[in-house]
Amino acid sequence: MSSLDGKRALVCAASQGLGKAVALKLAAGGAKVAMCSRTLERVEAAALDIEERTGVRPIAFAADLSKPDDVERLVKQTITQLGGIDVLVTNAGGPPAGRFEEFDDEAWQRAHEQNFLSVVRLIRQVLPGMKAQQSGSIVNIISMSVKQPIPGLILSNAYRSAVVGMAKTLSEEMGPYGIRINNAAPGRIYTERIQHLDKAKAENAGVAMEEVAKAAESAIPLGRSGKPEEFASAVAFLCSDEASYLTGVTLQVDGGMVKSLL
Repeated sequence: MSSLDGKRALVCAASQGLGKAVALKLAAGGAKVAMCSRTLERVEAAALDIEERTGVRPIAFAADLSKPDDVERLVKQTITQLGGIDVLVTNAGGPPAGRFEEFDDEAWQRAHEQNFLSVVRLIRQVLPGMKAQQSGSIVNIISMSVKQPIPGLILSNAYRSAVVGMAKTLSEEMGPYGIRINNAAPGRIYTERIQHLDKAKAENAGVAMEEVAKAAESAIPLGRSGKPEEFASAVAFLCSDEASYLTGVTLQVDGGMVKSLL
């Protein structure tokens, strides 16, 4: 029996990419999963695909995580449907690529709401229940940029790092309640987001996407892009009881791409 068996999990931004891969992995491990996306049709399609693969259908909700009311409603609906939340996986689509001088206050505010305040609000909503049950695992999907900033992704570099600072502080505050808070930092995991970034970089440089991808993979010690299911396995570990003595950790899942020691 998996240590995920029977755990009640909410996975955000899960209609595709990393979020969907995590929802699939948790469901396959026996967790009761709720998942959300901005578009109900897309997240329901993802839930149906997970059911076809695992025999268990997650609950699908529509929610815009940049809106406080949507976050509150999402958590309340999940608690009502599942009876509580043992695992929260925060996630949101990355902000646009670009350099500092390309973004005005409005762009910064959108990234702030989507990639930082969404995490703050989700955690705020689940903490009362987790504190009452004296247990819980929160995993924030962020980016390897918190260890090694990525050129041309200043919005992501700034707000993903803010999540790490908050999570590290919260890990100390919530430890006495049995609540663990960790971060999973993907490197080049081949998803729609990576395809979009490769395309933008190729267009700016006037080269083929294949050339951009090849150059990026040459900088990875394992010599290839990661698979979403490989990243999901790492997140599932952090969510599980196998990681019961891990909190305040930022786990890189990057094929060795980050060169820093810490």
